Amino acid sequence: MKKSLLVVLACALVTVTAAAQDLSTGGEAASALAAKGKMVLASNGARLGVVYRVGSDGSAQMILEGRVVAIPASTLSSVDGRLTTSLSKSEVLALR
Repeated sequence: MKKSLLVVLACALVTVTAAAQDLSTGGEAASALAAKGKMVLASNGARLGVVYRVGSDGSAQMILEGRVVAIPASTLSSVDGRLTTSLSKSEVLALR
């Protein structure tokens, strides 16, 4: 009885620890998407440009039409293995 209780408690601890790690790495997952040199695609699949630098918040910074823009990490995702933003080109150009 004591051994089975110990096994149940150990499993519960592992589950709680794994769930806490998933919650704590949410921002890291977004920042892991953006990497220097990766091509960024707009929401319609058009090429925007190459990531020039990754911000500390995971944003993809790039030069677009002669201006540095920072695409928020919250808009980035991997679609078919490609770095894609949910924003259109005009929305990206409106960013500062």
